[in-house]
Order: sequence, then C-alpha cells, then structure tokens
Amino acid sequence: MTLEPLIDAPIAIQIHVVAVVPAALLGAYLLVRPKGTPRHRLLGKIWLALMVIVALSSFFIHQINMFYGFSPIHLLSVYTLLSCWGAIVNALKHNIEAHKRIVRSLYFGGVVGAGAFALLPGRIMNEVAFDGDELAPLLVAAGIGVALLWLTSKEMWRRRRLTR
Repeated sequence: MTLEPLIDAPIAIQIHVVAVVPAALLGAYLLVRPKGTPRHRLLGKIWLALMVIVALSSFFIHQINMFYGFSPIHLLSVYTLLSCWGAIVNALKHNIEAHKRIVRSLYFGGVVGAGAFALLPGRIMNEVAFDGDELAPLLVAAGIGVALLWLTSKEMWRRRRLTR
C-alpha cells in the first residue's frame, strides 16, 4: 500500500477520498447499530454530509472523459445528491421505511458499488491499495461482498426475531 498516487492526485480526488473513507466506515456502523437513537441521528447527519461532499467533489474529477469531462459515474453523483435529500425528507416526515430503503441503496450503490469501481486496475485507488495488482482487488471485493451479505443477513434475522 502506498499513498503516493493519492498525494500526487488532483485536490478534488483527495477531497473525495477523505470524505468517502469515513463515510464507508460510518455507514457500515450505522447499518448494523440500533436505529432512531440520538447517536444514530447525529451520526446519520454526519454521514449524509460526508456523502454530499463525496458527490459534489466527484463533479470535479474527470479521469474518465466521455462527455465534456463527465462519464456515467457522474450520474451516480446526481443520484447520491437526490438520495441524500430524500433520506432527510423521509426522516423528517417519519416515513422510516422509505428512509431506510433510500439510505441502504445509497450506501450499497454509492459507497460499495462505486468503491468497487474505484478499486479496478488502472484507477488511483487500485494503485494506493494494491500497488497496481490486478488480482488483489477481486479478492478484496469478494471478501467485502461476503462480509456485507453476512452483516445484512444477520440484521434481517435479528429484525425478524423482534417482529415475532
């Protein structure tokens, strides 16, 4: 692992990474911890602020220049901003089911999905995490996928027991 490619990267990428790393960790924590508590609400606000920073900073990243400096991944940034707004509105309206659905899709699509894309060979984060190795990101992605499936299935079983 080396931080050199990230240090040499444009400031927009540095801001993006500085926001997305804690968002990934905090989001995972929020998904598995009790909901509705004051701690959940505070950390959820911090997480949403981080996600907005992630999305906004991405508009200044143009590594994949397909259409005037933008690529399909920027559609995910628009989706992220709209989802953050939807998560807030639904939480304020006490529409908790919609809030949960939006936040989960935002985490798994915006953090996990885009994170997997960022670890592909040829990308800066692949250079940072794996020194450009082509097999390591696939193994890590498989491990993360298994861990996420385990965590979400554990949470689903816990919720089923509570509703019985």
